[in-house]
Amino acid sequence: MVGGYKRLAVKTRYWKPGEDYFRQIAESIEKKVKNGDFVTVSEKAISTATSSLLDESAVRPGWTARFLAKYWMRYVWGYVLGPLCHLRKKTVQRLRVYPVEEGAAHKQVALERAGFLQALMMGSEGGIDGSNLPYSYVSLPLKNAQQTAQRIREHIRSVLGKKVVVMIIDTDKTYSLGGLHFTPRPKPIRGIHSFGGFLAYVIGRLFRMKRRATPIAVAGSEIPVEEALKIAEIVNRAQGFGAGRTIWDTAESFGVSVTSVTWEMLHRVKHKPIVIVRPH
Repeated sequence: MVGGYKRLAVKTRYWKPGEDYFRQIAESIEKKVKNGDFVTVSEKAISTATSSLLDESAVRPGWTARFLAKYWMRYVWGYVLGPLCHLRKKTVQRLRVYPVEEGAAHKQVALERAGFLQALMMGSEGGIDGSNLPYSYVSLPLKNAQQTAQRIREHIRSVLGKKVVVMIIDTDKTYSLGGLHFTPRPKPIRGIHSFGGFLAYVIGRLFRMKRRATPIAVAGSEIPVEEALKIAEIVNRAQGFGAGRTIWDTAESFGVSVTSVTWEMLHRVKHKPIVIVRPH
């Protein structure tokens, strides 16, 4: 039990594009869920299952993206912002040798999909994420997370006869200062402010503000933002990081380059895209 809640991480196979994730969720929680539970689901898992992916190997970066990869990431993040933001030493070292070609393609996607301030982030720009994905794929943030959460809730009620609250959660952080909550990622739940891209990230990390995973949709109940954030962080700790916290960690766990991870490798890892949280 954590903070007045019981939690149960539900292991499933890795969800590939085309996965019937509604069925997977219902079958995985059938003998575990109760009325009133929070059923939380990873945004990344849903994005992958719904083929909300982009292959960056086909992207042709422009000069701005190349500048960001070669200079901004390696020198500004590697020697200035990384240490200031209290990033892990290993992460800082990796930023200093940020891959120029693959990195430029990624920054081009960030510029086109999320904008300049998001492209200045050191990772997960605009919710675009390459960890726990194969080859040069990145996942894109859900276009309508609230509608997806509502559909999952209705499916659980129809198939299992259970009334639950469904939350979709992203590992990107929300930073809190008293009653003010803000995040660099777009489209969190109401009550969490999204602004500034890398500026929000730097401010939150620089001043060591309280940081928790970000709820991006809640269906079935009007709960206070603070409670949603509390549940999101409980879920984040229960889920772990799959094959790795970052794209570098994912590749390192398999002993390959960042673009050489395969679907088969990811299938060998235990995944916990669903966590049931129960008020105690």
